[in-house]
Amino acid sequence: MDILSNVWLCLVGAVLLIAFVIAGNAIRIVPEYQRLVVFRLGRCIGPKGPGLIFLIPVVDRAVKVDLREQVREIPHQTAITKDNASISVDFIWYYKVLDPVESVLQVGNFEAAAQGMATTTLRAVIGGISLDDALSEREHINSMLRTRLDEVTERWGVKVTNVEIREIIPPREIQESMNRQMTAERIRRAVVTEASGTREAAITVAEGEKQSAILRAEGSKQSAILEAEGQKQAQEFKAEGYAKALEHIFGAAQQIDQKTMTLQYFDTLKSIGDSPSTKYIFPLEFTSMLENFTNGGKK
Repeated sequence: MDILSNVWLCLVGAVLLIAFVIAGNAIRIVPEYQRLVVFRLGRCIGPKGPGLIFLIPVVDRAVKVDLREQVREIPHQTAITKDNASISVDFIWYYKVLDPVESVLQVGNFEAAAQGMATTTLRAVIGGISLDDALSEREHINSMLRTRLDEVTERWGVKVTNVEIREIIPPREIQESMNRQMTAERIRRAVVTEASGTREAAITVAEGEKQSAILRAEGSKQSAILEAEGQKQAQEFKAEGYAKALEHIFGAAQQIDQKTMTLQYFDTLKSIGDSPSTKYIFPLEFTSMLENFTNGGKK
């Protein structure tokens, strides 16, 4: 009895274990970012998920497909440019599965196929441009790579969303030549900048001297005008003074009579008589002046 009970227990345990294994394979929980491409007896019955999925044990086989955007790195690849220059390029590219069924049915190993296709596409793109364009037009190369990769992966249900070149390494001799060219360009720019600064400084100094000369001329002009105005006003005032003085003299002269003039003559004669000279000079009008006094006495 003990042996039979042990056997039955082993059989029941084995059956339960097999049942648990089958149940574990039959029940799947699919996250939101994944899909299960289910094959039933070898025929694809479409994607399943997300959520709780039931599969028929032994009959159904499921392949997981990640719908999130993925990034892959293409290591340094040697490519020949249009002008026969050898450069090393590495880049990363981003893709996203849009059709999980096509991504499983149309390509056996998408990762390997995509990497090989990206490498050959890179060489084809670099081979169609010159070295200078490869070094200066990265955005254009990125766009060309993305377009060509997307044309191939579209039939696999995959969308190439972006391509970014990380590094382009030209040959050492070309790097040295580029360094010399950059040094010469920097020297040229420095000389041009210095010459431009000198020219602008000279122009500024000349403009300052011009403005200074203009201001000095304007100052001299205003000074001369003011001086002339002052002299004019001074002469006008002097002329007005002379005119007023003459008017006063003329008015005073009109009020002087003949006797007053005769007295002035006498006074002058008196001054002459006081002088040490022995000669006396009498004016011709002396007798007429005496007549004024004699006639006045008669009156």
